[in-house]
Amino acid sequence: MADPRSRQEAPRPDLGSGGLRVGRLSKPHGLKGGVKLELFTDNPELRFVPGAVFHLQVPEESPWFAKTITMRELRWYNDMPVGFFAELPDRTAVEGAVRAILWIDEVAVEAGSEDNAWYDQQLVGMAVKRDGEVIGEVREVQHMPAHDLLLVKTTAGASVLVPFVEAIVPDVDAEARVVTVTPPLGLFEELPEQEADAEGPAS
Repeated sequence: MADPRSRQEAPRPDLGSGGLRVGRLSKPHGLKGGVKLELFTDNPELRFVPGAVFHLQVPEESPWFAKTITMRELRWYNDMPVGFFAELPDRTAVEGAVRAILWIDEVAVEAGSEDNAWYDQQLVGMAVKRDGEVIGEVREVQHMPAHDLLLVKTTAGASVLVPFVEAIVPDVDAEARVVTVTPPLGLFEELPEQEADAEGPAS
């Protein structure tokens, strides 16, 4: 059992009025900088995103004291979250930082809860637009370990699962009830305009 005094000797990061404790670096995973995470949040898909900055709670004598790490990627292996961070390029670096507790700045957390958190019932029924044109409607939100999926019923009558990540869903307009998507090629290949393009010009 871990010595309970170890956490008492690790002062909480100075985040002004406070912050949110979201996880802990558990142990190395592989040789390329992966580290298993113990999560203290129900919304890892909102907290552990590329570019997210985490303040480390470690003992004062640690070389990581008063430092931050920046997330590159979150992956899931057999339902186990594994993080990759810019400052932890290899297993040796990870071994020096394990057991650090991760905190997010409170202001950033509040902004994220306002801008990026959505209830399923808010999303269902929203129109889905690509390049300004309506291409379907959100019918369901499916919660998966890596990220959520939007089940979109297209204007062509097909059902398409769209990863609910910023790279593909850059904007959700609650007032207009519109979800804007920038899907990769092929995700909506069943749409009429794409089928017409595939047929080529009429002879």
